[in-house]
Amino acid sequence: MSSRPDPAPSSPSRRTLLKVSAAGAAVAPVLAACGGSGGGGGGGGGEPVRGGRLSVGVAGGGVNDTLDAHNPTDNVDIARNFALYATLVRYASDGTIENCLADSLEPDEDATEWTVVLKDGLTFHDGSPVTADSVVYSLRRILDPDAPQRGAGDLTGVDAEGLEAVDGLTVRIPCTEPTVTLPEALAEYYNCVVPEDYDPREPVGCGPFKAVEFVAGEYSLFERHEGYHEEGLPYADELEIVDFPDDDARVNALNSGSVDIITQVPHVQVPIIEGNPDLDIMESETGMWLPFTMRVDTAPFDDVRVRRAFRLIVDRQEMIDQALAGYGQVGNDMYARMDPSYPEDLPQREQDIAEAKRLLAEAGHGDGLEVELVTSDISAGVVAAAEVFQEQAREAGVTVNLRRVNPSEYWNEEEGFPYPFGQDFWSARPYITQAAQGSVVGAPYNETMWGEHEEWLGHLEEARRTADLDARNELIREAQEIEYEEGGYIVWGFVNLLDAHHASVGGLEPAVSGHPLGSYAFRNFWKDA
Repeated sequence: MSSRPDPAPSSPSRRTLLKVSAAGAAVAPVLAACGGSGGGGGGGGGEPVRGGRLSVGVAGGGVNDTLDAHNPTDNVDIARNFALYATLVRYASDGTIENCLADSLEPDEDATEWTVVLKDGLTFHDGSPVTADSVVYSLRRILDPDAPQRGAGDLTGVDAEGLEAVDGLTVRIPCTEPTVTLPEALAEYYNCVVPEDYDPREPVGCGPFKAVEFVAGEYSLFERHEGYHEEGLPYADELEIVDFPDDDARVNALNSGSVDIITQVPHVQVPIIEGNPDLDIMESETGMWLPFTMRVDTAPFDDVRVRRAFRLIVDRQEMIDQALAGYGQVGNDMYARMDPSYPEDLPQREQDIAEAKRLLAEAGHGDGLEVELVTSDISAGVVAAAEVFQEQAREAGVTVNLRRVNPSEYWNEEEGFPYPFGQDFWSARPYITQAAQGSVVGAPYNETMWGEHEEWLGHLEEARRTADLDARNELIREAQEIEYEEGGYIVWGFVNLLDAHHASVGGLEPAVSGHPLGSYAFRNFWKDA
C-alpha cells in the first residue's frame, strides 16, 4: 500500500504528554471533590486570561448534527454537549469520578437506593434554578420507554416512576435491583441535567456556555454562562465550534489562524504542525479504541471460527505503526482499558496467518473469502486501519472490498448500519457502562449484535448487582474472557490522541477518556491577548 505514513519519532520535541497512563487509571469508588477554577497543561504560559472568543475546529459533523442533550452521536455533537450541559458527576482527567452538579451521591447499604444532593445556587442558562425536579425530569426523559435516549442502557435498574424529589435539592433514586455502577452511568456526558421545559431546538442547560447560534453541519456559537457553578470559569466570553469533516481543511484552518484549536491531528500532518513555532501539539494516552466490528448474527461472521480467524489476521503493532503512525498502544480484543478489571492476564493475541487459514478452511472458506468492510472518516486513523487490514487479509486469502461512507451518514440504517463488517470509535468507559452502550441486546450501538450469550449476560448482570469490588471485578473478568474468545470486536489498539493549538492558548490538559481536548474541557481554556 503506497499511502502508508512513516512511523512517528518516539519522543516528539514539542508535545505535552499525559503523565497518567490510561492503563493505570481507575474509577474511584469514592467521589472526589469537584475540580476548581482552572486547568493546567499546554500553551498560554502564565496566569489565565479572561475574555475573547475561542474558535475550535472539531473533526466530523454533518446535516444530522444535534443539540439534543441526551442523544449526541458524533464528535461535534459530543463537543457541544460538554459546552452546553453538565452532569451530576463527571470523569476527571485521570479517569476517577468527581462531583459536578452533585454535592453528594450516596447509596444505601445494598445499592438499591441512591440519594443525590445538589449543590446550592445552581442555575440554568435562562437564570432558572437547577432543582431536584430538574434531575427527576432529566432521568425520566432519558428512560422514557416510548423514546429512550442514549443513556437508557446505562441506567438499567433505575425505577423511573419511583424517582422522588425529596426537597428542592435532594433526589431519591430507587433501583429495581442493586445498582453499584450508578455513578459511572451518571458521569457519562449524555446523562446530563436539563430543565423541565427542555426543548432541544432551543437548548437550555447549565454548562459553562449557553447557545447563541447553530447551523447543522457548519458551526455553533456559544457565550459565557455567567451563572456557571465553578467559580471563575469559563475564561472565554465566547466559544465557536466549527465542523471539519475534512482533515486537511482542519489543519489548514489552524495554520492560517482561522481557528485557535483543532482536535484529532492527522498523523501525517504532525511534522507540519511541529514545524510551526506558533503551534503546539498535546498528546494524550487514552483508553479510546477504534475497533473492527463483526456482526455475530450475519454470515460469514455468525461462525466463531471466522471471527477468530479475522482476529489472527491482524498484525497489531503494524496497525499501530501504520494507521496511527505509532501514536497508540497495542490492544488485545478487549475494551475498557481504564477499568480495574481489565484482563491483563489474557494471552496477547498475535498475528498467526497459518492458524487463520486453518480456521477459515474449517469454516468452509478454504478456497478464499470475500467480504465488504464499511469505513469512514469518523475518527483519525479509522480509514487508514481499514486499508492496513485490507492488505494484511490478503496473506490469509481474504479479499476485503472497502466501501467508504460519508461520516455524517455512517450510523444511518439506510447505509446498512450496523454493518456485517464495519468500524467505529469509542471513548474510554468502564466495562459495564461500555457493554450497556455497545454490547447488550437493545444497546443504542450494538454494532456486533452481541449480547444474547447467556453465560456472558449472566456474569454482566450479576456484576452490576455486586457491591464488593473484588467480587465484581472477578465477574467482569469472566465476562471479558467470553467476549475475548467469542465476541464480535477486533480491538487492535488504543489511541494516543493528538490535538493542536496556537501557543497563545492555555488551560489544556490531557485526559484518559479518549475525548479530544481533555474531554472538551472548554471551561478551562483561555487565549493570551
